[in-house]
Amino acid sequence: MLLLILGATLAPGIVLSQEEGPITEEESAEVSFEEYSDEFQQYFFEGLKQKGIQNYDKAINAFLKCKNLEPEKEVVSFELAKSYLLDKQYINAQEYAQEAVLEDPENYWYANTLAESLQAQNTTVSTIKEQIPWNNRELKSNLATIYYELGNYQEAKSILLELEKTVKTEYLQSKINDSIAKQRTITNKIDISENKSGDAGDLGAFEKRIQDLINASRDAKTLLELTEEALEKYPLQPFLYYANGVALKMGNTLNEAKEALETALDYLIDDPVLENKIYKELSEVYGAMGNTEKANEYLNKVKPGF
Repeated sequence: MLLLILGATLAPGIVLSQEEGPITEEESAEVSFEEYSDEFQQYFFEGLKQKGIQNYDKAINAFLKCKNLEPEKEVVSFELAKSYLLDKQYINAQEYAQEAVLEDPENYWYANTLAESLQAQNTTVSTIKEQIPWNNRELKSNLATIYYELGNYQEAKSILLELEKTVKTEYLQSKINDSIAKQRTITNKIDISENKSGDAGDLGAFEKRIQDLINASRDAKTLLELTEEALEKYPLQPFLYYANGVALKMGNTLNEAKEALETALDYLIDDPVLENKIYKELSEVYGAMGNTEKANEYLNKVKPGF
């Protein structure tokens, strides 16, 4: 009977294994009830029952009684966080999720509940780094996966940058990049549709003026100002990021030039001519930075015939 009741607290779900692909995660928390009093168990199972039938206020009251009996048990904090989250009391959910994470930072489901409670408040874990064990590598790895699953690819990518490269992190990075590319494809299609209006003439005028400046190979300052002005109005155009990178390279601002050109690649869809131009510029930028390996890598990407 105990095992049957315990099934109510196990949270089935799919978790991304960054090395081996999706695996089934069946346990939200491991609890051994031998050390708990009968009174604690009575309130705990009552909380699970009430949560299961969506009586979240009663579930919260039951778990708070457990908290009074065993204030240091993170599993109670976790169940309170889940119940508050389901009841849409997001600040309380965050508070108890943080408690659980502080006690067991490597527990995937504690971190997941914290991320969900923050997302419900339109914020992310990056805003509370000082309040959680941010130096714990497993916590960061879990959070990167969680934000990927939640569809917040930029947050996932940002967290991954703080982790050393492994097979797992590189696998997750590739999944994130694929998802970002799909998002941008959809956004670009919308942008292309919008540019068919009278506004498209303005974009064409920008591109012509910019291309003329690039062809002249001088006046980096004017080119930079023009590309920045154009990007404010048309932030999804790969040509504008390419031209901005060219201007930054002409001004010898190499790191920023590299970032602009790599962003151009992120937004690029089926344009081999522009792709070749970007690769050539990246090769020159890396060469100027003294990174001959990357310079040759991009030079080898240039396709003949375009």
